[in-house]
Amino acid sequence: MVLNKKYLSIYFSTFFSCWIIAQNVKQDSIKVNGLEEVVITGQYNPQGIKKSVHNVKVIKREQIENQAANNLADLLNFNLNLTIIPNAQTGKSTISFFGLDSQYFNILVDNIPLVSDNGLGNNIDLTQINLDDVERIEIVEGAMGVEYGANAVSGVINIITKKSIDTNWKIQAFLQEETVNNEYAWFNKGRHIQGLNIGHNFNENWFVRAGVNRNEFAGFFNQRQGQDYYQNDGLRGYDWLPKTQINTNALLNYSKTNFKVFYKFEYFNETINYYDAAVRANVNTQSQTSNPSATDRVFTTNRFVNNINLNGKLNSGANYNASLSYQQQKRRLNEFNYYILTKEKSNETDEVYQSSSVFFSKGSINNLVKNDVYNFQLGYETRFIEGFDTQASGDVTQQDKKQTQNNYAVFGSSEINFSNKFLFRPGLRFEYNSLFQSKFLGSISARYLMKKGFELRGNFGTAYRTPNFEELYYYFVDSNHDVRGNENLSPENGFTAFLNLKKRSWFNNLSMLNAIKISYIDIKDRIDLAIVNNAPLQYQYINIDTYKLWSTTLENSLKANSWIFNFGATLQGIAQNTNNDKEANNNFLYALQINAGATYQVKKWDAAFTVLLKHNGEQQNFTATGADSDGNSTFSKTTTSAYNWLDASVKKSFFNNTVQATLGGRNLLDVTNVNISNSANGGIHSANNNGLLLGYGRSYYLKLLYNLKF
Repeated sequence: MVLNKKYLSIYFSTFFSCWIIAQNVKQDSIKVNGLEEVVITGQYNPQGIKKSVHNVKVIKREQIENQAANNLADLLNFNLNLTIIPNAQTGKSTISFFGLDSQYFNILVDNIPLVSDNGLGNNIDLTQINLDDVERIEIVEGAMGVEYGANAVSGVINIITKKSIDTNWKIQAFLQEETVNNEYAWFNKGRHIQGLNIGHNFNENWFVRAGVNRNEFAGFFNQRQGQDYYQNDGLRGYDWLPKTQINTNALLNYSKTNFKVFYKFEYFNETINYYDAAVRANVNTQSQTSNPSATDRVFTTNRFVNNINLNGKLNSGANYNASLSYQQQKRRLNEFNYYILTKEKSNETDEVYQSSSVFFSKGSINNLVKNDVYNFQLGYETRFIEGFDTQASGDVTQQDKKQTQNNYAVFGSSEINFSNKFLFRPGLRFEYNSLFQSKFLGSISARYLMKKGFELRGNFGTAYRTPNFEELYYYFVDSNHDVRGNENLSPENGFTAFLNLKKRSWFNNLSMLNAIKISYIDIKDRIDLAIVNNAPLQYQYINIDTYKLWSTTLENSLKANSWIFNFGATLQGIAQNTNNDKEANNNFLYALQINAGATYQVKKWDAAFTVLLKHNGEQQNFTATGADSDGNSTFSKTTTSAYNWLDASVKKSFFNNTVQATLGGRNLLDVTNVNISNSANGGIHSANNNGLLLGYGRSYYLKLLYNLKF
């Protein structure tokens, strides 16, 4: 693909104009020494964001509240290099991060990876991560394999939960009502959310918090007719499946000057209802009556999380940190023949088809040597994972492919302060996996604080991704299909390079932050489904692909009195090369993303107005379309059309912030299906066939929050 000159012109002209403005803004030394935000992800110890060796992006609690975001999928859609990918039929929403899916980065909660259907930290359903108890979210881009191990190829997202309050008691209750497109009713249409959180300081050392959240999504009909429809015309059921989530959590925190420990418990339950569109008439010829039925399913997820973290300082001055976690997640499938008119069930089965149990432990120590120039960190990490997935291993075998995977790692890094401005950190990790043997991972990170508010950061490192359960054990063979996993797969190997240049500027009440970021990702031995035999046609997961990405990202923010403006753009090129592809499709295909946001705070009204916009440009990919006479895969270029997201909200507080109301709209440009065209036939697939279903259209919400402090 030839790079679109219009995109290139827009991107670079915007960059240079913003950069020139930044140079003309004078720096106020008083502002420079203001209070800095503290970050913890990838750091030896909590420290100011300016001193961090990594480029850390922070999403504050205020932004979560401005968007009335209930889960992670509600929040992240407006970030550059990050795309939310929803699935209407499974109810899941995952992330594409730098063009790579959710298997290539880790989601952490207080630095501990979160269990998923068949993994740990990766491939997480974002709609299952509740934000009620979240203080802030830290995003680090680039290979974090030394610090966080397998699957941290493109970065990590670390969710930091609340561990203190500023009063003796804090009780928070809220109610949120939301339309789903133009569908809304009190009980069986729309989205209905309720939450309650209670926090209490027993004394200056002990804090306890408990909360519960219920999120009911009643589904999206979109011309379909729901559960009670009994005509066999394909209209029964929902376009987006209904689901109900219940999240409960509790935290106990003990804190002293040189010692802190907390225990967190979480129980999550989700129920997804599937109503089959194929209806059987079940005609009784003798009585001339019918009792229509359909094969319906109920998917239930239960997740238990137990996390303990302790950290402190020894008398020698050394800092230590240790985490222990036991997590378990199970998914059940209840399948039955449902008689629509009589509401009776028959031929009912109920079984656990996915299970993951994880024990995780991690510890580190640093500052063993009292030296202002040199510091080093030593650490260990263990993971013991046991699970199975009958859905991935296929209906034919009807067997639980129960597997265990043990992982042992030791890691170390050193920080060398060549001066107050220049920090250099090399790191190394040795990891042994019971299925994939040993791996060495390395990284080099550096930070240089220059004159006039410039900050330069670089990160170069290796990481790897382990094959998931489906890639290893999938088995689906019948008269028309032969698709199999491969237990002999090797992990994918990745290398990333990230450079980030920031410029901070101050002038009176105006502050600006301008940044340009260059990113490169190279993955070898990428796993893909390939044709391994042409007659009969057979598919198998094999290590076959290479993947390369480079991107240039521009980010700008401006704060002036009551205004906050954000504007950014990223130009991203992706190249893939498949070993058995004769077309050698290793050319870079480019796409442009643009985001913008504004928040205006009216202090006199105690109100805030927020508008968020993101443009996702046209994206091209090579897609396997079949095989030639020699059994080699053939590819054609597909194009996903450009689309835009727009959200807006107003938040107003009453009675000295005791009551807070947030009124807003999501997806105001009414995005539902995005067209996909195929160069093989030159046409555009209809939305109902091969269009990409990304949203259920424009929706509106009202959130009422009650705060009681004493």
